[in-house]
This record gives sequence, structure tokens and C-alpha cells, in this order.
Amino acid sequence: MRILVTGGAGFIGSNFVWYLLGLGHEVMVYDAFTYAGRPENLPSSVKVVRGDIVDKDKLFSVAREFQPDIIVNFAAETHVDRSIRDPEPFIRTNIYGVYTLLEVVRRIDTRLIHVSTDEVYGDLEGREPASEDTVLRPSNPYSATKASGDMLLMAYWRTYNIDASIVRPSNNYGPRQHPEKLIPKTIIRAVHGLPVIVHGNGSQRRDWLYVEDTCRAIWLVAEKGRPGEIYNVPGFNERSVLEVVEKILELLNKLEALFTSRVIGRARIEGT
Repeated sequence: MRILVTGGAGFIGSNFVWYLLGLGHEVMVYDAFTYAGRPENLPSSVKVVRGDIVDKDKLFSVAREFQPDIIVNFAAETHVDRSIRDPEPFIRTNIYGVYTLLEVVRRIDTRLIHVSTDEVYGDLEGREPASEDTVLRPSNPYSATKASGDMLLMAYWRTYNIDASIVRPSNNYGPRQHPEKLIPKTIIRAVHGLPVIVHGNGSQRRDWLYVEDTCRAIWLVAEKGRPGEIYNVPGFNERSVLEVVEKILELLNKLEALFTSRVIGRARIEGT
């Protein structure tokens, strides 16, 4: 098969590209190469086009020439703290970029797999685990823009009958993850003897999922999923932020490392 991977130079996208190549598929990557997309994440043999997902004419031209059987979209702004500081890039990429992609899919009539996030469900503490029908309650600009993109896709499926599905994985970790994320950031700081930063008291719980498992799930949906369906991909591996950090420090023999607890939105810093 021919697969066009938008945002394929980022963390999950590049792992998915390597996964597809291992299955023998023909892959093209379309990526803007922002701070999160890195050429070194990709094998030298893969076809790469530098382009922004909001550039409708260029994306359509690339897709029309390549004629993919499937488009898998990873192109997104993803960092919560960055979204709080400056929401505009998130609105541009995660909403308008999805609109652009949906318009391209309408014109070339191909299957689309859109990779979203479980963060669209919001804080689930004290609530039942989310199902695909759970009401969306995004709690920051990042998750709000991802929820908006999801809703736009579902509207296009209903209105234009496009062949599209949504995948919502839980928190990913693994090779080629950007060092701004919790696990690689903790490892880097601990190895260099720097204080490890934990927001709040570290009690925030997340469901952790290894990136290769995510790739397998996405491909399963691409092959067997139904248009208009949403697929949650949990890791069934729930841990608090503090538990994850402590486990990393234990594995690195760095349990004596200092923690800095930083409460977002309040003018105070505490040591723990």
C-alpha cells in the first residue's frame, strides 16, 4: 500500500513510519519540520516533502501526485504548557490544519486516519474510564483544539460521507520522543544531575502506552476500522506522574535527585 503520513517526522509519526516500512509499505512523509519534527527521526530511504498542513494547495498537489491508499495524520501541536502560553499555533494546526486535510481527502477520495488524544475527555479522576461516547471536556487549549478537530472530522463524515476514522491513544512514551515531555525530560535532567521538575504534587494520573503498541493499533484501525468510528487506545497502565518519575530515578540509581514542585498559575515554588 501507499501511505501518506502527515506529521511523520515527529515522535509517534516517525515511529509509525518505521513500523510501516517494516511491513513493506510505500511511505511518503509530509511534515513542516517545526521544533518537534526532526529529519534524523526518519530513515534516509523514505520520501519526504517539507510542507505545512495548512497549505491546502501544496498538500493537495502532493496527495494527488502520490495517490495514497491511506492518509494518517499526526500533524499537531501537542504540548499543554506551550498551548497555555500561546494558543494560536494550536488553533492554526489542530483545527485549521484538520480542515485543510479534510478538504484534500474530499477531493482525492482516500481513507483518512486522524490521530487524536484521550486528553479530549478531560480530567477523569473520580469518573468512570472514558468510552468513545464519553462527553468531551477538554481542560486546556491543546486538548480543546484537538477536540475541535475531532468534531470537525465527524461533521465531514456525516455531511460529505468521507472515509475517515479517529484514534485516541493515551499518553505515549518511547524512542524519539521530544525532550520537553515528562519521561525523556526526567531522564535527561537526572543523568545530568539536575533537579527533576514535577508540576503540583505529582498526583496527576495518566494511562501510559508504549509507542510501538500505538502504531500497531493505528494500523489495525487503518485496515479494519469503519468510517465515522472513534477508537480509544488505552495502555491499561495507569500511574501518577510522581510514580513515573520515581521509577525512572530508581532505574537510573538517582533516587537522591531533588524534586521541584511547581504549581502552574500560582506565584509559589515548593521543594518536596
